[in-house]
Amino acid sequence: MDLFSRSWEALRTAVAALPEEDFARPSGCAGWLVRDLVCHLVVDAQDVLITLATPTTAPPTRDAVTYWTIDGPPPPDAPPGEDPLSALTVRLAAAYQDMGLLTFHLDDVGSAAGRAARLAEPALRVSTQGEVLTVGEYLSAYVYEWTLHHLDLRAHLPGVPGPPAEGLAHARALLEGVLGAALPGTLSDEEALLLGTGRRAPTAAQRSTLAPLVDRLPFRA
Repeated sequence: MDLFSRSWEALRTAVAALPEEDFARPSGCAGWLVRDLVCHLVVDAQDVLITLATPTTAPPTRDAVTYWTIDGPPPPDAPPGEDPLSALTVRLAAAYQDMGLLTFHLDDVGSAAGRAARLAEPALRVSTQGEVLTVGEYLSAYVYEWTLHHLDLRAHLPGVPGPPAEGLAHARALLEGVLGAALPGTLSDEEALLLGTGRRAPTAAQRSTLAPLVDRLPFRA
């Protein structure tokens, strides 16, 4: 629960410090500018609020690891970011003529999501996307989301501070849980996440190191 709050706060703080011109730069999400990524974070915050306000008595069907599923790579001729939800995010982001309004919206909704997470009972069961998780497991899964998107935010903005080290370690462990195997110890947590999710292409040496897993990468969340 605490790690969720620290990871989310670090990400929102990094966004709040961006100058206007950085919102038009590319992000680490294929096909998305920084402004598109920030708009996606607003939607994520709304999802957190909705999920925490959707309790259920049904038994859990997922945990933090099984919340994520392995998807195959997109078709080679598929334009980046062109699935319907991604395209909608881009259109929504473009509607913000003033990036100050976008950051205000993220701070407003994001702060509410953070407060709701701190107040939530970890053992409470909640429903989302047709699945049931405990609040603790759901928020644990979202540390992975916040950490990856923090890396996406700074992908072309090296001056932006990175995510908390403990968030990187948690996200790596979760990714390894999904894969069912440990990523090479020679990789830093950040490298493991970037390579494991296809955000960075491996060097020849890294590809050799990743050989036992190379057919299962990248894992796309």
